[in-house]
Amino acid sequence: MKLVFVGADHEVTGSCHYLEAGDKKLCVDIGMEQGRDMFENQEIPVNPSEIDYIFLTHAHIDHTGLLPMLYARGFRGQVYATKATVELSQIMLRDSAHIQQFEAEWRNRKARRSGGETYQPLYTMEDAMGAIRLLIPCEYDTLIPVCDEITVRFTDVGHLLGSSSIEIMAREDGEERTVVFSGDIGNVNKPILKNPTYTKAADYVVMECTYGDRLHEGTPDHVGELAEIIEQTFERGGNVVIPSFAVGRTQELLYFIRQIKEQGLIKSNPDFEVYVDSPLAVEATSIFKKNVRECFDDEARGLVERGINPIGFPGLKLSITSEDSKAINFDMNPKVIISASGMCEAGRIRHHLKHNLWREDSTIVFVGYQTHGTLGRSLLEGATQVKLFGEVVEVRAKITKIAGVSGHADRDGLLRWINGFTERPPRHVFVVHGEDSVCTAFTRTLEDSGYIASAPYSGSVFDLIRGEFVREALPVTVKKKAAKKRSGDMFQRLMTAGQRLIAVIRKNEGLSNKDTAKFTDQINALCDKWER
Repeated sequence: MKLVFVGADHEVTGSCHYLEAGDKKLCVDIGMEQGRDMFENQEIPVNPSEIDYIFLTHAHIDHTGLLPMLYARGFRGQVYATKATVELSQIMLRDSAHIQQFEAEWRNRKARRSGGETYQPLYTMEDAMGAIRLLIPCEYDTLIPVCDEITVRFTDVGHLLGSSSIEIMAREDGEERTVVFSGDIGNVNKPILKNPTYTKAADYVVMECTYGDRLHEGTPDHVGELAEIIEQTFERGGNVVIPSFAVGRTQELLYFIRQIKEQGLIKSNPDFEVYVDSPLAVEATSIFKKNVRECFDDEARGLVERGINPIGFPGLKLSITSEDSKAINFDMNPKVIISASGMCEAGRIRHHLKHNLWREDSTIVFVGYQTHGTLGRSLLEGATQVKLFGEVVEVRAKITKIAGVSGHADRDGLLRWINGFTERPPRHVFVVHGEDSVCTAFTRTLEDSGYIASAPYSGSVFDLIRGEFVREALPVTVKKKAAKKRSGDMFQRLMTAGQRLIAVIRKNEGLSNKDTAKFTDQINALCDKWER
């Protein structure tokens, strides 16, 4: 029984862990890396067609985004997630595929003009739809017997609608080990969602540490702070532009703005309009409304029971089409624009930045984590110029952030979560999903609190029965450009398909002579067609 560390090890994005129990092979999360890639990730140690199960902690792309790629490479196993995560993943994976194909088309137009190499998308819409068909919705707090070797349970961890920590009870040769994967641990006292629920017992814990080296400041007044930013910007005649994650953060912002309007906090323009310019955010908002009972906290649920939409108000405009989006920047009235992506790496937000960054009267407000190498991080760190759609844009707008608007627990919140294992504290805590220095710092914090803890690098392998590392990988710094890495290699995809065919042949040992002969003829016919 072994645990292999694959992604988000000494990095924040690209979460993926691989586990074997008996002859079963599974992954917890299969995320896409976003922003600058600091270290080389090792590949999952088996062909995708050999993976039996994938378990998703939540729907964010840095935890789910490579699922269609895995499907394209032959994965046909089952994907377990909470009901809300399944619903959100259905729209987020389609949106990701659309972005992949749009970027490929844009790059290939440039390549045709310059004579450069063609660019292959990471995956297609067909791959995304295939992956979506593998999703299996699960209820919270229910033991799910997946197979003889694996039982799982999802627990609400308060990070995002449907987010969970996952208990995996794995059995092999009469031994059983419980491994808990924290997923992204939510902040307390957030709007809409419940506070994290603590898990009581584990042998091993794999936990995130995004904010493991800092504390969120006091009790934040997000409504008052956002109202002040809006008022000051409107007095200058500018727009408030908020890059926001379409799922989770956008809905929280709508919750705050409903309160701002309800309390009459904007005097200069009380009837101001708010544009949500993201088809994904619009779809996600409808999914939030369908999951009131399972996921909303008491306050939000109370509003719903009184007939009040917690994330709706007069002046809210939902932008769906590209024409709707373009029209926003031809409206000269001061307004609030909420648009994805939250780190400004893709999507419609880049158009709104192009139209507002050069304006001294406008304000760009960041409300979420900005990873290294993203446009959002550059703006927060004081960039005076940025390049958007091939054009250099001067940064004259006010750049600010609202601290504490985070879906992640801070250091004390992380400690509260790990200290919740009161029935059976873990033998070993593995620290992941944090920047390099943060992983090191939080590991030390855990050790000072009496835990055995480590922060493995990608490629490390831990034997869950013997309780020791059988391989401790060293960090390998990324040297190749991310664009080159993501461009894809169609011949490698062909090789992967061949490996899948071998795996399928092995699984069909014992087939009847008639079916074996038929299968053999089909393979030979295929070889005859392509043999050169």
